[in-house]
Amino acid sequence: MQDEVVLVTGAARRIGAGIARRLHAAGCRLVLQYRASRADAEALAAELNAARPGSVLLVQSDLLKTDSLAELVDVAITAFGRLDGLVNNASSFFATEVGAIDEAAWQDLIGSNLKAPLFLAQAAAPYLKQSGGAIVGIVDIHAERPMKSHVVYNLAKAGHAQLIRSLALELAPEVRVNGVAPGSNIWPEDDAFFDAARRAAIEAAIPLARIGQPDDIARAVQFLLFDASYVTGQVLAVDGGRSVVL
Repeated sequence: MQDEVVLVTGAARRIGAGIARRLHAAGCRLVLQYRASRADAEALAAELNAARPGSVLLVQSDLLKTDSLAELVDVAITAFGRLDGLVNNASSFFATEVGAIDEAAWQDLIGSNLKAPLFLAQAAAPYLKQSGGAIVGIVDIHAERPMKSHVVYNLAKAGHAQLIRSLALELAPEVRVNGVAPGSNIWPEDDAFFDAARRAAIEAAIPLARIGQPDDIARAVQFLLFDASYVTGQVLAVDGGRSVVL
């Protein structure tokens, strides 16, 4: 993995930052996209560049602006001369109950979780074919087992899973395309997603007896990018067994 170049979206915090740290530790050069979390993104880039100067480039962009997606790929090629991996991690997540779904929620959730991954993959494909690279999308176990009150999010993640399978056909044999489906992975900072009692009940029901951490997902991403040479079109659940008991 030494000096291979990977573009990671939504990389400033949480799972995205965990993926960035693991890939960087393995020797990759990174283009890290973020939208609004500037302070977190700059702190992460400073941390990684301190360890290996010039190895990380930050790009601020809005993935809902489709015309700007190809520019992300152009930045990677201009800066590093190649592209070996794309990690479609960025994701909006919020409830959409039937009766209260509006166009703005649809555009945000479908745009970040499905539309942007498609158009980024399309822009990256020629360069990934040259390098024999790979794409990994961060999906969700709720792509298959829908979560109540999150109708549009469920649809968006289900679409991303099908996008992975479709791209695996379209881009083979030069480019492999796979996904990782987290379960419960570091709770949100507020109580908008379940209260403490509900969270404790979920954790107690997980077969491996804990929620996931960003590095659990990052390890799977690294494997699918660089070590799974005969794997494509698959979505790997990394959820501690939660999908078994849903």
